[in-house]
Amino acid sequence: MSDFILDLATLKPSLDRVVIEAPATEVGLPVATWRGSVRAALRVEKSGSRVSVRGDVSSVVQLECDRCLRAFELEVAAPFTAYADRRGNASSAEEELLERDDYMMFHDGRRLDLRESVRETLLLELPISPHCREDCPGLCPKCGADLNLGPCGCAR
Repeated sequence: MSDFILDLATLKPSLDRVVIEAPATEVGLPVATWRGSVRAALRVEKSGSRVSVRGDVSSVVQLECDRCLRAFELEVAAPFTAYADRRGNASSAEEELLERDDYMMFHDGRRLDLRESVRETLLLELPISPHCREDCPGLCPKCGADLNLGPCGCAR
């Protein structure tokens, strides 16, 4: 069983702290770019059939700089929030409406699967235009030389 599938029976009835570290493939992230593990430090609060999960998730991803095309690693960290109720406590129409919410999930009474939510949280934190460093000069538009290594021989 996955570390990101919480066994609700083993959790304390009120507030419990859970620390999870697992390979990125466990949450559906490709190992080619997500080489490290996914870490989560979560506070899980149970109240009857309702469960709320809050905390932080993080991992390291390998990206390509948009300016100089070099590969670099970026630590991705994001706050994580999810609310869950037992499936069948509401009508199917109400459950369908609630599932459209970004944070609402349903569990079977025994396990709560966080894999998809953790995956989405990390993917949404990726920069649209990644840069190896903020002041990266990029490539010369004329000759294509990497300006991180120094000025090129082109006339300005």
